Amino acid sequence: MIIDCHGHYTTVPAEMQTYREAQFADLANVSRGSVSEDITDDQLRESLEGAQIKLQRERGTDMTIFSPRASAMAHHLGSEKANVYWAEHWNNLIYRICQLYPDNFAPVGMLPQFPGVNPKNCIDEIERIVNELGFIGINLNPDPTGGWWTDPPLFDEWWYPVYEKMAELQIPAMVHVSQTTNKHFHFTGTHYLNADLTAFMQFLTSDVLDRFPTLKFIIPHGGGAAPYHWGRYRGLAQDNNWTPVAERIKDSVYFDTCVYHQPGIDLLFKVVPKDNILFGSEMVGAVRGIDPETGFNYDDTKRYVDALGLSDAERTQVYEGNVRTVFPRFKR
Repeated sequence: MIIDCHGHYTTVPAEMQTYREAQFADLANVSRGSVSEDITDDQLRESLEGAQIKLQRERGTDMTIFSPRASAMAHHLGSEKANVYWAEHWNNLIYRICQLYPDNFAPVGMLPQFPGVNPKNCIDEIERIVNELGFIGINLNPDPTGGWWTDPPLFDEWWYPVYEKMAELQIPAMVHVSQTTNKHFHFTGTHYLNADLTAFMQFLTSDVLDRFPTLKFIIPHGGGAAPYHWGRYRGLAQDNNWTPVAERIKDSVYFDTCVYHQPGIDLLFKVVPKDNILFGSEMVGAVRGIDPETGFNYDDTKRYVDALGLSDAERTQVYEGNVRTVFPRFKR
C-alpha cells in the first residue's frame, strides 16, 4: 500500500468560506450554525473526484491521510469561541469524506487554537474526533498568531496538555502552521518552511521529547531547511552537548517527502535516516503547476521517490511501514 501522509482538503465547497466570513462579521454574537451538515454528499464527491481522487488514480497512490486545508485553519483570526466552531465544522467534513471514501482517505483533525489561549482548550475537540469519529492524528499549529510567534515555544509547559492527551490516545501531530500576517514572510514559501525548521530546532534543543518519549511529530515539507544544513545541526548538537541529531529524532520526529524536485528528495534520503521519512505529497496543495524541466507536476513526489532506486524493503518502509508506525490508529 502507498500511503500519502500529507493531504489537505483544499477543494472544499464555497459554503465554508461564506460561513467563516459570517463569523468575522459578528464575532460578538457568533453561533455554531450548521454548515458542515448543510453541505451535501454530492458536493463533497464533486469537490474530490476531479482533484484528489483523480490524482490518486493517476499517480498510483492508495490512501491519503487527510486533514483540513492548512491555510483555512487561520487561528489568528476569529475568536476563541469562533475557532471552536470552525474546527468542529472542518473536522466534521473530514469525517464525512472518510466515511464516503474509506479506501481513499483517513482522517486527521485541526485544533481550535487561538492566540494567547492555552491549548488545553483543544482537549475536548481532540477527544471528540479521536474517540467518537475515529481520527488518527492532529495538526498542531506552533504559531497560531499568524507569523508573529508570540505564543510559547513547543518545549514550553504551555503545550503539555496537548502532549499528555496525544500520549494517552496514541496519536501523532503534524506540526503545521497556517497563514501569516507578517509581511516579511510569504505564507507557503517562507512561513511554512520557517516553522518547520523552528519546530525541528525546538525539539533538538530541549528535553520535551525526553519528557514525552512516546510522542511522534511529523515535520512537513521535508523538514524545511533541516536536511540541507544537517551538518550544521549535528555540529551544534556536538558543540553544545545536546543529544545527537539522529538519536534525538529516532522514534520521535519524522519528515515527509513534500519536496518538489528530484535533487531535494535525493538530499533528504542521503542525510535523514530512512526510519524517519514518510511518503507525502500535499496534493492538492501549495504548488499545483507542471515543472517545465520534467513535464510533470511539481507535487508528484511519488515519481521522485520511485527514481531513488530503493530496495523493495525500503520502498515498503517509506510508502507504508513508517506511516503505520507513526499512526498506530491507522488500521487499514
